Amino acid sequence: MKIKQTVIASALVMGIGGILVGPVVSAATSCGGHSTSIISCDQKGGKTLASTGAWGILVLVIKIMTAGVGVLAVAGIVYGSILYTSAGDSSEKVSKAREVIRNVVIGILAYALMYAVLNFIIPGGLFT
Repeated sequence: MKIKQTVIASALVMGIGGILVGPVVSAATSCGGHSTSIISCDQKGGKTLASTGAWGILVLVIKIMTAGVGVLAVAGIVYGSILYTSAGDSSEKVSKAREVIRNVVIGILAYALMYAVLNFIIPGGLFT
């Protein structure tokens, strides 16, 4: 239980630190032809969907979600492997560890499927 609390506390500290330092680091940026203080994107603004700021923010959010899913998947696999190695002869702990690892793999596959569907639905793909 102590490991979970440490991981959650460090994630919160890093997240809050990023929010507080972000505006200082990126002083004057733009997204979709509008001046922003935090968010920066490659879109310059225009009449097409791919050149608007909303498109840039959508791509940014999906990139952040992908990184977050990756970090959480690695943390879930590590947690499951720690449970598995510390299970000893207890079949209940082994089955719980296998369940954790199985759920992480299912989550990765579900996110990959969602990502593929988004690339299929959005004209021209997501990151082109």
